[in-house]
Amino acid sequence: MNKIVEKEHFSANVIKLVVEAPLIARSRKAGHFVIVKVGEKGERVPLTIAEADVEKGTITLVIQTVGVSTNKLCALEVGDSITDLVGPLGRATHIENFGTVVCAGGGVGVAPMLPIIEAMKKAGNRVVSVLAARSKDLIILEEQVRKHSDEVIIMTDDGSYGQKGLVTDGVEAVINREKVDLCVTIGPAIMMKFVSLLTKKYNVPTMASLNTIMVDGTGMCGACRITVDGKVRFVCVDGPEFDAHKVDFDEMLLRQRAYK
Repeated sequence: MNKIVEKEHFSANVIKLVVEAPLIARSRKAGHFVIVKVGEKGERVPLTIAEADVEKGTITLVIQTVGVSTNKLCALEVGDSITDLVGPLGRATHIENFGTVVCAGGGVGVAPMLPIIEAMKKAGNRVVSVLAARSKDLIILEEQVRKHSDEVIIMTDDGSYGQKGLVTDGVEAVINREKVDLCVTIGPAIMMKFVSLLTKKYNVPTMASLNTIMVDGTGMCGACRITVDGKVRFVCVDGPEFDAHKVDFDEMLLRQRAYK
């Protein structure tokens, strides 16, 4: 079992948990995720590792309550333990000095974006981070993002913070004023679809970190399958990051509605 050592409420439905996991903390890289389970008969929930502290032997998880399993996870308090925690899983983000990188994160997608922002900055890139949410209270990890970014642009649907508009408005503004060598996008599937359509128009290479339904996390169940460049891929072992311009987002959106 993995003990919870810190808990913070970002908003009514978004919780940060810092969990003891020394082996994972040592081996994790940007882009990796874990699968957690609460209770012996609990559902397996995939969560990207937002931060890791090797000295303390902890990893940070950010969870949005959307159903029974995430509610059980978010109900845990400091001193409680997560029944099972497996990882790091998936392929790490490809990091190199691309030049100027725009990191577009929506909602809780900012959490898995954070380690990528940090790694891209350490690799010598100019990092422009565009954070988007419906309103000010749903913007998370802004201080940490600013620490590793050359510039941060905040977009809110209602204009309650930063600029009024969508994440695509912020990304397009950057593309129109300077050369962008890579865009990384993480957030709701519909958001990533429209970021991808935008950057394709401007011929900007784009990487999307996909958040499909997962069960086992080892590529055996096939629940996370998607189509990339006309071929079947499994997000848990082939991803979670793919060339956004080759992802069939419409198929992905359809599959995500399967359990509604």
